[in-house]
Amino acid sequence: MDDGFLRRLAGALEGTLISAGDAGYDRARAVWNGAIDRRPAAVARVAGPLDVAAVLRSAREAGCAVSVRGGGHSTAGHAVIDGAVVIDLAGLRSVRVDGGRCQATVGGGALWGDVDQATAAEGLATTGGMISHTGVGGLTLGGGIGWLMRQHGLTIDNLLAAEVVLADGRVVRADPDGEHADLFWALRGGGGNFGVVTRFTFRLHPVRDVLAGMVMYPAVRAGAIARFFRELTSDAPDELTAMLSLLTAPPAPFIPPHLHGQPMVAIVGCWTGDLARGAAALRPLRTFGPPAVDAIAEVPYVRFQSALDPGATPGWHYAMRAAYFDTLTDGALDALVEHAAAAGSPLSQVHVHHLGGAVARVAPGATAYGQRRAAYLVNVPAAWSDASESARHLEWTRAVHAAIAPYSNGVPYVNFLADEGEARVRAAYGDNLPRLAAVKRAYDPDNLFRFNQNIAPA
Repeated sequence: MDDGFLRRLAGALEGTLISAGDAGYDRARAVWNGAIDRRPAAVARVAGPLDVAAVLRSAREAGCAVSVRGGGHSTAGHAVIDGAVVIDLAGLRSVRVDGGRCQATVGGGALWGDVDQATAAEGLATTGGMISHTGVGGLTLGGGIGWLMRQHGLTIDNLLAAEVVLADGRVVRADPDGEHADLFWALRGGGGNFGVVTRFTFRLHPVRDVLAGMVMYPAVRAGAIARFFRELTSDAPDELTAMLSLLTAPPAPFIPPHLHGQPMVAIVGCWTGDLARGAAALRPLRTFGPPAVDAIAEVPYVRFQSALDPGATPGWHYAMRAAYFDTLTDGALDALVEHAAAAGSPLSQVHVHHLGGAVARVAPGATAYGQRRAAYLVNVPAAWSDASESARHLEWTRAVHAAIAPYSNGVPYVNFLADEGEARVRAAYGDNLPRLAAVKRAYDPDNLFRFNQNIAPA
């Protein structure tokens, strides 16, 4: 890329353009996953939608690729591409809460911690990521699972409108009733294929304290605990969102020292309704076994939203595979337990998210996210700190996924997709793919936004 293009682009921005050789370039190109080491031509730290439009117009004229960075939390590192111009939305982190209307307007570069802190001040919240430093944009556009989902739906089910910069530089509002209703449909689960979202408007719900935390057991009991989790979630109230986790006990203060570094199985739960009812509903969870660790307590929702952050430290190396399950058979649970035990890193885990509730009461075609009938989502995140060990940890994630795949419905979750090939991407969108491709043709016919879980124009 010639220096003249970069000089012209820098002059067109209210924000800042950081190129290779500039101070701060290495920091600007770094993302959450330390395994990603790519060298974009430049990082444009935009000041608003007009800057985004300027980058897109300039890139189209020069034939330059672009990528978009919200929180930079994609495991596959879609935010940074070698030789491309990165549109970095980190400067767009404002959160404005209208408590009277139970709405929040959120900048496209905000993190979920930004949203949670601002909404908590009003006693409100919406379904957000389970890691507080996850970006709002990426999580929302793929669907958005979180602790409020069974009572209040996915993040996209709470999206009211979006400000979007299109590939041709136009800035439009997408909502369910306006000119761009088809775009609004596609944004809710179709990933970053259609434009750059610089502002989201979300519906909020009254949420203050929750009954939440985890119970833990030694891994030798994993089979029995997995079956108990299946029973617990088979008829759970909407107010309870739960996750099964096969992990190595971290040196956390709530875990007895003799368990640190030991293989464990945990059930993490969050009750978002009446606390007295929650105490009764969670009693089986706290008495079955009994657990070796009971860390369930009444806590502010905003505090629980960052409880899992230590297991997703920025800069570690990450890889993952995921699949939806309509049911958890004994064979599926046995395969999970067996292969989780072979994890080569104490940082790696296996997660089983319980879905259903409000998530399942939306028709599969009402949003681009189509997996409304799946009861569980299994994610296999590997994490390690030594780059020389990458091959064996990548192989572990593949081996676990291969073992559980016969029991799954064969569909991956858009937000957990790595670079797994076109067939897996097509499977992720399922029956909604033809309509998504038509929307793509209308809004991005030249496929400028292609460095993600890409949908080709029809």
